[in-house]
Amino acid sequence: MTTEILNTTINFSGFVIGLFVFITIIFARWLCIWGEYHFTKKIWFLFLISGIAGIAVSVFSENKLFSACMSAFGFIFIWGIHEVIEQEERVKKGWFKKKEKK
Repeated sequence: MTTEILNTTINFSGFVIGLFVFITIIFARWLCIWGEYHFTKKIWFLFLISGIAGIAVSVFSENKLFSACMSAFGFIFIWGIHEVIEQEERVKKGWFKKKEKK
């Protein structure tokens, strides 16, 4: 994704990938906290499936920008498995609320 401004070619691909990674990390972190609160750490399996799916899509995509974004998405969610497990420890320490059983 390039454009020419004042006879200079500007490549926006790095910016788009960086912005996508930033937003995905924020979303994955929120999903980790929300998912652990509602479903305990059993939600790790959904992070694994999402991560593998993102990596698989990136491998078979012909578009380099889309492939890079999907690869980042996949590895962020693979890392999210660790974060979901750590989130349970954070709840035990009292850093986050524990869901009340009714």
